[in-house]
Amino acid sequence: MAPKKIFVSNSFPPVGIEMLKKDGFSVTIWNKDGPITQDELIENSKAHHVLFCSSKDKIDKRFLNECAHLEMISQFAAGYDNIEVAEATRLGIPIGYTPNAMNEATADVAFGLMIATARKMFYLHKKISKGEWEHFNPTAHLGMELRNKTLGIFGLGRIGMQMAKRCQGAYDMKIIYHNRKPLQKPLKELDLTYVDFKTLLSESDVISVHCPLISDTIEVFDKTAFSQMKPTAIFINTARGLVHNEQDLTEALLNGTIWGAGLDVTNPEPMQPDNPLLQMENVSVLPHIGSATFEARAEMSKLAAENILGFYKNKRIPHLINPEVFNH
Repeated sequence: MAPKKIFVSNSFPPVGIEMLKKDGFSVTIWNKDGPITQDELIENSKAHHVLFCSSKDKIDKRFLNECAHLEMISQFAAGYDNIEVAEATRLGIPIGYTPNAMNEATADVAFGLMIATARKMFYLHKKISKGEWEHFNPTAHLGMELRNKTLGIFGLGRIGMQMAKRCQGAYDMKIIYHNRKPLQKPLKELDLTYVDFKTLLSESDVISVHCPLISDTIEVFDKTAFSQMKPTAIFINTARGLVHNEQDLTEALLNGTIWGAGLDVTNPEPMQPDNPLLQMENVSVLPHIGSATFEARAEMSKLAAENILGFYKNKRIPHLINPEVFNH
């Protein structure tokens, strides 16, 4: 039997690719300069049985219907808002993903952005790089301490839990959170309090966003939400840029409605270099690097490969987005 053919849409860490090759799969990796376009993704996928892709690839109805022959898709990501899951299910295409591999790495970024924003680190680094090292001034560049402050987590899943552990352990922060419903089982190692959204906004000194992108969370942090936050509050988003309205966030910072923001995700992406947020001393921005550690990315590559191997060996995908597909 001829080997199954896999198209890989990016240069992912080699561990997963080597696992597939070792098991006899024929693997083709996109190796042209620049990101693959959707037309190129469709054209290349047509000649393969499996797509190994990232969250930057648009797996919409057009793609799925032109590539309905695909036996499965394995995505190198924990989120999957780039995929029309219902359409894939209708067409009988199972989709694997890579959850939990990035929990620690993303929580580290959220924690780092919180500290960097509280102490204006990015802004001051930029000033030094321009030769602007100021003499000691007791009232210049003042930031805020985080000890005993209140952290509000919007979306307390595995990443949010890791953020809570860091903040409670390092700074004795009080942790409040808002999910669609409270956790069913309290955690012994963490002191957590469930609150409604309005209370989360009004009581938090730092709000850290860790929710998935669904219809209910698109731009949930808008002008109305920011207006209910403390004027000393810091807003952190390492989830998805579309969770906040960036124009409203910019105005809230310029007007002093809130104090600072730390972003690993922007709305839209990429952020343009003339964006006013980049000029603010109380804003820290990163280029969506939440999972960008050697360890996390290697584990994601491994999990994506394991999804493919599991499907062909025993029809079991370890991390499956749409289990209902097997009822079709």
